[in-house]
Amino acid sequence: MFMRFFSELRQAKVPVTLKEYLLLMEGLDKAVIDRSVEDFYYLSRAALVKDEKNLDKFDRVFGQVFKGVESLGEEGNPELPEEWLRALTERFLTEEEKAQIEALGGFEKLMEALQERLREQHKRHEGGNRMIGTAGTSPFGANGYNPEGVRIGQDKSRHGRAVKVWDQREYKNLDDGVEIGTRNIKVALRRLRKWVRDGAADELDLAGTIRGTAEKGYLDIQLRPERRNKISVLLFLDVGGSMDAHIKVCEELFSAARTEFKNLEFFYFHNCLYEGVWKDNRRRHNEKTPTWDVLHKFPSDYKVIFVGDATMSPYEVTYPGGSVEHWNEEAGAVWLQRVADIYEHMVWLNPVAERHWSYSPSVGIIRQLMGERMYPLTLEGLERAMKELAR
Repeated sequence: MFMRFFSELRQAKVPVTLKEYLLLMEGLDKAVIDRSVEDFYYLSRAALVKDEKNLDKFDRVFGQVFKGVESLGEEGNPELPEEWLRALTERFLTEEEKAQIEALGGFEKLMEALQERLREQHKRHEGGNRMIGTAGTSPFGANGYNPEGVRIGQDKSRHGRAVKVWDQREYKNLDDGVEIGTRNIKVALRRLRKWVRDGAADELDLAGTIRGTAEKGYLDIQLRPERRNKISVLLFLDVGGSMDAHIKVCEELFSAARTEFKNLEFFYFHNCLYEGVWKDNRRRHNEKTPTWDVLHKFPSDYKVIFVGDATMSPYEVTYPGGSVEHWNEEAGAVWLQRVADIYEHMVWLNPVAERHWSYSPSVGIIRQLMGERMYPLTLEGLERAMKELAR
């Protein structure tokens, strides 16, 4: 079973190595987990999966390989890990309960009977005292009664008399198309990095110190500049109106960006970029920064990220005076084009699902102005955006 699990992970393009597989087997041998399907799922995932993007593939393979364990009766003769069942009985049953099982013929007899029922039964069974089913007195099934039995497919205990609970385990696949949390955002943003060492030499260079000491024969402490991410980011965040529905994911993105990028500058705008932006939404009417000042202050090597749903009247993008808040002398499209002319690396992150973009003409206009560099604010979309910025 375990070798099949390993080989099918490899076939599914999950990059697992023999060393990782042996580490997993060592963990089982040393009993680092209780031998339950759920514990093994988490242990194997921790040992074999190195990148979040492979979690979905891992879950699908796990469900296929351990299908006989998760849902009995769907295959002709599913493979039952008897040693796991025995370990559970030894741990959780009292001496009195063990004696009652022995009176019924022992644990081996109970498991043999279950295997026999699985071979014989090919459809749902309700009532009765022998087959695997519901609402009966059989030792195997759910929602019935038997003094000692194996509970299969029941959401919770009713009488507290089951020797073994054998319920189906559901594992939710992790999809790289769902909305993302702060941790996953940080992982995706880390793809946009350019490491350099500059500034004051205030970090111990351990390798250089060892080498210098060995060459000179006395302690030769060497220092070097701290390694920093040289990438500079200019972040424009749409606020208000239809963006209120996306506050949570935008807050998570903003929080992650401030952590990952030391050289981050941010400004707010509403719907489309016009002649003024602001840093504080509470004072946006009194303390605006001219957009021209922003474009002149930050050099062209900055990476520009717009975050907004791009949903508005097309006139807000294409016409002077189209803004819903003030009279803009120049169309929003003019300002977006100016940004594109100055900054080579620019993307737009849209929190609205990509399948809905075609319903908003303004989204199509802004996509065209951005050179089709609009990406959904999902894990997969964010990774694509970071690759675009890293070119």
